[in-house]
Amino acid sequence: MIRRVIAYKNFFVDFYKSQELKVQQKIEYVLDLVRYEKQVPKKFL
Repeated sequence: MIRRVIAYKNFFVDFYKSQELKVQQKIEYVLDLVRYEKQVPKKFL
């Protein structure tokens, strides 16, 4: 199951780019969880 994650305007992109590399990697990890896992644990949302 693959979900689409849709960002509203440029708010997310601006926020994402302003983060350090390690934080960007954590954000990508959580977004991948949301996209591919059937059930996402509460602590990630």
